[in-house]
Amino acid sequence: MKARVFVMLKNGVLDPQGAAVQHALGALGFDGVNEVRQGKVIELDLADGTTEASINEMCEKLLANTVIESYRVELL
Repeated sequence: MKARVFVMLKNGVLDPQGAAVQHALGALGFDGVNEVRQGKVIELDLADGTTEASINEMCEKLLANTVIESYRVELL
C-alpha cells in the first residue's frame, strides 16, 4: 500500500519560503500571483495491513509539526 501525505503551514502562520517564491515569480514577470504557500509531500510505501490510524499517528509524531502545520493523507 502507498500513501501520500501533504503537509502545509496552517493559515495565519507566516510562510517566508512562500513569500520568497512569490517575489521570484513577480521578478520573472508573473504578476498575477497574489499569495504562495509552500508545503511538502511525503510518499510512504507501507506494508500490507498498515492502517490509516497508524499513518495518522506517524504524521502526529514525526511527519508534521501539528502546532503550526496541518496534513492530509491520500491513500494510493
